[in-house]
This record gives sequence, C-alpha cells and structure tokens, in this order.
Amino acid sequence: MAEATGKRKADHIRICIEQKAQAKKATPGFEDIKLVHRALPEVDRQKINLSSSFLDKNFSAPLLIGGMTGGTEEATKINASIAEAVEKLGLGMGVGSQRAAIEDAKLEKTYKIARKKAPTAFLIANIGGVQLVNGYSLKEIKKAVEMIDADAVAIHLNALQEVVQPEGQTNFKGVLAKISEIAGDLDKPVIVKETGCGISAEDAKELEAAGVKAIDIGGLGGTSFAAVECYRSPNNIGEVFWDWGIPTVISLIETAQTVKVPIIASGGVRSGLDIVKSLALNASLASVCQPVLEAAVKGAKETYELLSCLIEQLRDVLFLVGAKNLAALPKLPLVIDGKTAEWLNIRGFNTTKYAKRGAS
Repeated sequence: MAEATGKRKADHIRICIEQKAQAKKATPGFEDIKLVHRALPEVDRQKINLSSSFLDKNFSAPLLIGGMTGGTEEATKINASIAEAVEKLGLGMGVGSQRAAIEDAKLEKTYKIARKKAPTAFLIANIGGVQLVNGYSLKEIKKAVEMIDADAVAIHLNALQEVVQPEGQTNFKGVLAKISEIAGDLDKPVIVKETGCGISAEDAKELEAAGVKAIDIGGLGGTSFAAVECYRSPNNIGEVFWDWGIPTVISLIETAQTVKVPIIASGGVRSGLDIVKSLALNASLASVCQPVLEAAVKGAKETYELLSCLIEQLRDVLFLVGAKNLAALPKLPLVIDGKTAEWLNIRGFNTTKYAKRGAS
C-alpha cells in the first residue's frame, strides 16, 4: 500500500507540472470583485504594514503556502525549497497528506525536511478526513504533528478526488463526528481544508460547531483534482467533474458571512491583487499552491523570488486603495458583480453591504 501511495504522489507532482490540470471554464471569481481606487491614497507605500497573525502565530505578510506534497523522493526538494523561502520571509506552509509516511516510516524525511529548513515558521501537518473514518485515530494525527513539529494540523476533505480516483475511498460516513473528536482531543489547532471544490455556508457552520479553529475553503478555480485523476486514468469520470465545485470567492463570502473562525482563502490565488481581494472579503490569510510548486521544483531561490514578488504586489494594492495596514481592508468599499453576485444573491447573501463600507 505504501508503495502505491508513493507512486500516486509522484504522479500528482508530474501531472500538476507537465499537464493542464487547472479548471477549464470555471474561475475563482476574483474578476467579479472590484476594489475602489483611491486617487488620494494618503499613504506612504514604504510604511505600509503587512504583518498579521494567525492562530497566535505572527506572519510578516498574510501569505500561506498550501500543503501540496510529500511521500515521494521528488517531494523532498519541493518541501525544502518552500520551507527555506518561508523561513526567510516569515510566512507559513503546509505539507501534503502524510498518510504515505504513516504507512512507511522511511518516507518521513520527505516531510521532516520542512521543519529542518524552517525552524521557526508556521507549519501545518496534513491528514485526509476520509482516513479518519477508515481506521485513523488521534494516534495517527499526533504522529503527523510530531513528524514535522507542526503548529497546527489540517484535515483535508477531498470527496471529489476520492470519487474519480481509481483507488479512491468513498466512505465519508461519520467524518464530521471524527473531526469533532480530534478537534476536542488534540492539543494543536485543527484546520479543515477543502482541496478544490469549496466550502459551503452549510458545511462551514457545521465545522465551526465541531470545534475546528480555522477553515481553508479550497475553492474551485485553481488546480482540479478531477483533472489530475483524469490524466492518471483517462477512462474514468474525471472529465465530467473537471470544473465541479464552489468558486473560491463565492465560498469565501458564504463562509465569512456564516462563521467567526479564521478563514484561509485558497483555490486559484495567483497574485497580490487576489490576496488583497481575499483579505477585503474577510479572509485571515490567502494560500498559494500551483505557482509555488512550479517555482519550488526549480529551487529555493526561485521560490523566494516568487513569494517576494507576491508580497510587493500586495503592498502595491494596499497603497492604491489607501490602506496603511491589513486591518483597514475589511472596512474599505468594494463592488461584487457578475456570476459571483448572481450566485450569492440567489443564495440569500448580502452583496451590497460591501459597496457601502466606509461611507460616512
């Protein structure tokens, strides 16, 4: 089983780098969010404060590198490159599902490299929710946390991937109760994250009640795991579900208007502008994956340069909307239109209140 898991991890890396595994027609929805330009920003760009905190950890900028890989030799260099960059920049990162190393201790090094290269950065361990209803318990969760000396653990939800994956596990019965059990017993914060299909308001409400400390919405618009699995098995049903899910911006707004726990915006986040829009819609952090993966396979230098560029873009956008720090963003006006507004209005979410923020 461990060998099969490792091969699958290697397949995922190869496909995400070499193939077009992004959403086809669906987008994250950032194009439907319009920030209001300030011709009189009254801000010194060089003095803009980008620092933030998340789950009691300080970040130099509100940027997280989502968990992507581990469990195969190729992953060691990738996780090392990311970890080295986030340590220098004062950011945070997750690792990919640690199931492979729990099955085979020899693969632990592909994850442990993250803490070795990032001794002070915020690190997130990672275990699949479906594993919790198929044999995993607090014991395995603790092992994943201890493996990388993690600050938190992400329980990922990947129902779509399991459906289209040839070797997928589709028994999710009782997963919420298991999440609640882990959240109550573990001495580290539990984050629940989707993997490309988004979190609805209904699910967010249940997760908050279950005791999770943060939600990573993982919306539609970035990497499609239906597409990834379609490349692994061209005859499966992945093609049908290539663009399945809730777009990132819609998921973010639904979740932010429903729960009070911190939210991580992920799924097709590609620029500093996307990050600012996410924060203005009440995300605590934004998470980037695919662009970082492409940089990390080249090395730590390229990863550092990419992340530095995103941070400078972030600073530029704050300057242009007249925000001297991140705390100002949720108070600034913005306009929601297009398909995003249509969906949210049909679902009963208030979209006009954002445009009136900051009005005297």
